Amino acid sequence: MKLSEIKFTLDQLSEVQFKLPNGEAVPQHFHITEVGVCTKRFIDCGGTLRNESIINFQLFTAEDFDHRLGADRLKSIIEIAEKRLGLEDLEIEVEYQKDTIGKYHLEFNGDTFLLAPTQTDCLAMDNCGIPISKPQKSQLLATSCAPGSGCC
Repeated sequence: MKLSEIKFTLDQLSEVQFKLPNGEAVPQHFHITEVGVCTKRFIDCGGTLRNESIINFQLFTAEDFDHRLGADRLKSIIEIAEKRLGLEDLEIEVEYQKDTIGKYHLEFNGDTFLLAPTQTDCLAMDNCGIPISKPQKSQLLATSCAPGSGCC
């Protein structure tokens, strides 16, 4: 989800709810403790120089159970960050701590924001020597080898 998409979505809502990938709700008394832009400059395993920028939201829950962040207030926080940080319309990444800080993509299902899992990936598969994964022999046997077919 990009910054423009969350702002449009917040215009349609009165309250803000987030759910983790396992379906568990982020407690209603969460705070947004950071809105920022994170820029990463790096070299991938194939030697290509890369630059990535994302907008980062940090969700935090404390012991102040009466706290509620409404859609208007969140949009106001975003607008302040846009003015003061010069935010562009970038993808949003959300940090939320359970056992450790997790990083999530942000999606919306019509009434709730969903924290979607992020994955690592090789950005230079064609250049770094990692073979493209092939199905294992046991997978092939299970899916394409019927009794009497002569394949096994």
